[in-house]
Parts: sequence; structure tokens; C-alpha cells
Amino acid sequence: MQNLEEKVVQALSRVYDPDLKKDLVSLGMIENLAINHTTISFTIVLTTPACPLREVLKQACIKAIHDQISDDFEIVIHTTAKVTSTRLKTIVLPGVKNVIAIASGKGGVGKSTIATHLALALSHHGARVGLLDADIFGPSIPTMWGCEREKPAMVEHQGSKYMVPIDRHGVKLLSIGFLSNSKEAILWRGPMASAAFKQLIQDADWGQLDYLLIDLPPGTSDIHLTMVQTVSVTGVVVVTTPQKVALIDAIKAIDMFKKAQIKVPILGLIENMSYFFAQKETIDVPHYIFGRDGGKALAAAEAMPFLGQIPLLPTICTQGDSGIVANEITEPFGYIAQMLAQQVAIRNATYKSTDVVEKFS
Repeated sequence: MQNLEEKVVQALSRVYDPDLKKDLVSLGMIENLAINHTTISFTIVLTTPACPLREVLKQACIKAIHDQISDDFEIVIHTTAKVTSTRLKTIVLPGVKNVIAIASGKGGVGKSTIATHLALALSHHGARVGLLDADIFGPSIPTMWGCEREKPAMVEHQGSKYMVPIDRHGVKLLSIGFLSNSKEAILWRGPMASAAFKQLIQDADWGQLDYLLIDLPPGTSDIHLTMVQTVSVTGVVVVTTPQKVALIDAIKAIDMFKKAQIKVPILGLIENMSYFFAQKETIDVPHYIFGRDGGKALAAAEAMPFLGQIPLLPTICTQGDSGIVANEITEPFGYIAQMLAQQVAIRNATYKSTDVVEKFS
């Protein structure tokens, strides 16, 4: 049996993770190997519960064993996930494995909608997810999740009080909108807004999370700088529409995070409002009202991953206005969430931790 076990391990060492470019055995992704006269069973430990390659890896393992050993065995493969992280253990968000900023440069491109649906989709895939609304002056997360009138509870740890994020559909939510009157304008200068944002991060009990998505305000402002000076950010997702005026501001957002003082990896770009379908003679025909493939072309020009296109869908608008309903994932958000999780795993296997910016001048 020992000899057979060695043969199985050797066969599985020929199966490579196409993202991480290493074999499953050396990556430590094979656990609980058990063999009897008719069955070989083991567990593949994925880098994220949203892994889009789950079935590909399982079939590759089955083929490797059948090719290298025998096709007489029944192969039973279980999967589990341990989300990877390069974030250093600090007093700020110590239980959060990955902090993902959702940025746009320009307002009105659907960044908060995308952040909402990505958080929901990642949670549906089995990840522990939080969503922080960093738009201090125009918070929209409470409305989109249907919890405008809720207030965070408070807990005390070691003499300090912390806000408890509101749980909706398995996602932890926090926004200045939970703490202020939704009908009143917030008349704060930049330093006050930055201080409020820091409180939402530091004075909240986020607990253990695989992914914390931070929905940033438009532009490249105080909030963005405060974020990189407060917390180690895993990476950034840039949102744009195909329209030239949106692409111009997206380029500025990309440039900000690429600057030598900041150096936060870009996880990918999402193109929103790419097209809408209109029926013509019983056939759905796409119409590109904001131009075609502008975001896709920008991603190629900047040599960054293109995570996907999102069409104009009435369902998305309705859900955003009436409060998200979590019965099912609205596509293509499920697919894009998998692509995002995949890029996080690649980033964590390729780059070291993003340092907190000590000083920006």
C-alpha cells in the first residue's frame, strides 16, 4: 500500500495549477489521501471557495491517476478551501485575509452596484465577506442592501468599544449611512471625512473575513490616501464604462495605485454598462450606447486582467433601488467574482504584502 500511495502522490505531482504554475503536491493542495483495494480518495485544498478551476483540477487528477496507475480505481475527490493571504498581522483588521479596494476615478459608473454584487457572489461561493462603504458624502450601500434604518450594535473588547457591522445575506456591512440622517448633507472638510473613514475601519469588529471589499468614492482623494496609510491593501479593482470620459478618469485611478509611493497591485478591470439587448425579429441584439469594448481595450493597454463586462440589465437597477435580494446570483457577477478570487490567489502567490504607506508627499 505504501508503494501505491507513493505512485498516487507521484501521479498527482504531474497535475499543475494553471494559475500558480506549480504542481498540486508541492503547493500542499493534496490532503487526506486514503487508498483501499477499489478506491482512492483525497481532498484538494483550493486557494478560494470561489475557484473557477475546481472541476478542471478534479478531472486532471482523475486522468493523471488513471494514466499513471490504473483506471480500475474509483477516484473520490473532495474539495475545501483555504483563502490565501499576504497581509501581515497588524492591529488594523487582524482577522481579514484580503482587503480589496473597488475604485473608479469617475462617479456614476456603477462602482457601488458592482461592489455589492461581487460581495454577494463571493459569499454565495462560500467565502466570508465584508463590505465597507467608504463614500462618506454619498453612501449608497444602506439603500442597496435594504437596511437604511438599521444601526450597528456596539461591543466592548478590553475596555474599548467597537461597532458591529450589520449582517445581510451573509455579508458584513458598514457605512456612514448607518450613523447619519440619510436626508441631511454631511458638511465636512477632508480631514473630518478621513477621520470618519478610519473609524469605520479601526473601530469596528470585522471578525474573521476572507475578503473585505472597500467601496471607494470617485476620484483620487483624501479617502484613497487615508486607506493606503491605514491598512495593507491586497489589491484594487477598477470599474469603468466603455465611454471615453469614464476611461480618462479610470486611467488616473490606475496611475494613482501604480505610483511608487503607493504600489498597490491592480487585480483587474471591470467594464460596466457595456451594452443592452433589444429584440429584433425574436433575436436579442446588443446595442453599444457608450461605445464598444473601451474598458477591455484599456485593460489590454495597461497589461492588467480584464475581469468581465456587465450589460445594462433592469434587474440590477431594480435590486439596487429596492434592496438586494439574495435568492440567487445575478450573472455575470458570479463569473466575475470567480475571476476576482482567482486574481487574488495569483497575486498572493506572486507578490509580497502591500506595505502601509508611511508618508505621502
